[in-house]
Amino acid sequence: MSTHPTIAPFSLEGSHVRLQPLRPEHAELLWEIAKDHLGDLFRWIPYKLESEGDFRTFNSQVLSEQARVLSIPFATFERDTNAVVGTTRFMNMDLTNRKVEIGSTWVAPQWQRTAINTEAKYLMLRHAFETWNCLRAELKTDALNQRSRQAILRLGAKEEGTKPQNCLPRTLV
Repeated sequence: MSTHPTIAPFSLEGSHVRLQPLRPEHAELLWEIAKDHLGDLFRWIPYKLESEGDFRTFNSQVLSEQARVLSIPFATFERDTNAVVGTTRFMNMDLTNRKVEIGSTWVAPQWQRTAINTEAKYLMLRHAFETWNCLRAELKTDALNQRSRQAILRLGAKEEGTKPQNCLPRTLV
C-alpha cells in the first residue's frame, strides 16, 4: 500500500498573489469579475460559463472533485488589494506516480500579463515538486489558444504534443 502526500485544501502565498481553497461563496465573486468578459475568458474552456448560475454549478462540481481527491481548486487573489482575480487548480492528480496537471486557469483581463499568474504558477510548481516530490507537472491548454500557449512558454515550459499547423479546424465532407 502506497502513502499519499497530504492533499487536503491548503493556501499558497507569494508577494503578489494568494491562492486560497475555492469555497462556495467564491462563485459570486468570480462571476462579478468575469461577467463582462465571458467570450474572451472562456472561449477555450470546454464547459458552459455564461451566467452566475453556471458559475455556481461549476463551483459545486469542482468542490465535488476536491472531495473525491481528484483536484485541488483555488480562488486567485491579488495580495495587495485582497481582490479575487480568477481561479486555478491542481487536476488530473496522480501523486502515486508523482505527476500532476495545473490548469483550468483564468485571470480577469485587468490582471492578465501581470505578476499574478506567473507567481501563482511558480507557487503551484514549487508545491508540486518540493512538497509532493512530483517528477512531472503539466500545464495544458487548447492548441488553438495562442494567448495561453504563449503565457505557458513565458514560464519556461517546454511545449509537447502539438503540431499547430495540423490543429486548424477542418470541415468534414
